[in-house]
Amino acid sequence: MIEDLAALSSISQEVLWQAFVVFIRVGAIVSLVPAFGEQTVPTRVKLGIAVAFTFIVTPAAPVAPIQATAPAVVGLILAETLTGLFMGLMVRLFILALQVAGSIAAQSTSLSQLFGGAGMDPLPAMGHVLVVGGLALATLMGLHVQVAEFMINSYTLVPMGEVIPSEVLTRAGIAEISRAFALGFTLAAPFVIASLIYNITLGVINKAMPQLMVAFVGAPAITAGGLVILMLAAPLMLSLWVEAMGLFMMDPFRGPR
Repeated sequence: MIEDLAALSSISQEVLWQAFVVFIRVGAIVSLVPAFGEQTVPTRVKLGIAVAFTFIVTPAAPVAPIQATAPAVVGLILAETLTGLFMGLMVRLFILALQVAGSIAAQSTSLSQLFGGAGMDPLPAMGHVLVVGGLALATLMGLHVQVAEFMINSYTLVPMGEVIPSEVLTRAGIAEISRAFALGFTLAAPFVIASLIYNITLGVINKAMPQLMVAFVGAPAITAGGLVILMLAAPLMLSLWVEAMGLFMMDPFRGPR
């Protein structure tokens, strides 16, 4: 009886240690990943989400040997925390892409100052619409499943307890930041093209009729046009954004697609 209890206690210690090590990386990822890591989500809710993902990821994660010394435990915690923050930040850059697209679109259509400070981030109204719409669409299309797969695959990319090499960290970070800005500029392309056409037309009219105050006539037109383009292009923009984020989480750091 006592031997059975001792064996059960040993197994429980191994299970708790495994869950603890997985929770370190999972909690860091959850703190930054889109939808689950937003500032509007309460800390207790984030903690509950991290625990739920820990239950999902732990059976698929590699076995973590119990560390016997304090320096080894501290090193493991720091390595897993750094890996989780890096992985979560790379996915978080897709929110940056939506924010860049919204800022470019608003600036192109003279709507950059409309409710610019309404939210927690100093974004124009178009930026808030795109971010909230993108998060809602991603959540409806199974973001939680993709995040769980991303967490499990992270152990293939960075083994448990290992620190990401600085050259890999730099190269991957620069590549993903470049991808985020390129995606944001691509999503905002319809607004930039419309603004270019509007300004060329305005210049031709002003050249032909110098007496006409074309700016007062054209300002309502570009504003209405920007809202119409947002209504028509937003579904396609958000679909492309969700697809790009899903492809990244399936195969991180492969490069621009």
